[in-house]
Amino acid sequence: MTDPVPHRWLEPDESPSFSAHNLDGASPCVLLCDHASNRVPRRLAELGLPASELGRHIAWDLGAKGVALELSRLLDAPLLMSGYSRLVIDCNRPLAARGSIPETSDGTVITANQALPAEERAARAAALFHPYHDAIRALLDRRQAEARPTLLVSVHSFTDRFGGKSRPWHVGLAYHRDRQVGPALIRALRREPELCVGDNEPYAVSDDSDYSIPVHGERRGLPCTLIEMRQDLLGDEHAQHRWAQRLADALRAVLPEVLAPPARESAS
Repeated sequence: MTDPVPHRWLEPDESPSFSAHNLDGASPCVLLCDHASNRVPRRLAELGLPASELGRHIAWDLGAKGVALELSRLLDAPLLMSGYSRLVIDCNRPLAARGSIPETSDGTVITANQALPAEERAARAAALFHPYHDAIRALLDRRQAEARPTLLVSVHSFTDRFGGKSRPWHVGLAYHRDRQVGPALIRALRREPELCVGDNEPYAVSDDSDYSIPVHGERRGLPCTLIEMRQDLLGDEHAQHRWAQRLADALRAVLPEVLAPPARESAS
């Protein structure tokens, strides 16, 4: 889908709606980072929020971008990342979902998102949501045409506390219809006994709350999963690179299993 109104949203000197890295990488893994940025288009005047709010998890997945970039380098894997805050429009929510353009998030009222008319919602989708997903779709189409095996992995992070409760997991795997990749990565990560690995915790994938994995992974029949890391463990570049190395090791370990063709029944 083309973007009919980008000029209304992004000035020529503003960042593009998404970024693409290493698209010709040799790895079977294709990486996504749906919440990589807390950037807000200039025309929205920071959504009426102070910088302190735009620095919180409500605006982006802290640390996820650094992990995704390093993971792309380690694996030689293609990576696509959204370029603007999920408070503008969430690139991992169906457009009809309530949280697609949130009016509140974790107790914060998003002033500029209140009672948006349909035209405004459509314009944000045209400028930011569709270009990102069109690029993912084009990449996966090309790989399919070239008969390249693909494992789709979406990289996210989560807060250590939410709703007044602490979250014990260091990392979590979220999955739905694909019951192979997530559990295989859980087994691989649990080989480090000090790691607390969530199984569909703190989040699971669903058609109502997610877009990238259901649409680009499950509907295509691709092996796929979503990885969540706890944000307080990703505080600097060194920590992000350490997590990228851990995930790269786990992904390399499970690739032969999850990309293997299904076994055929022997003739009797």
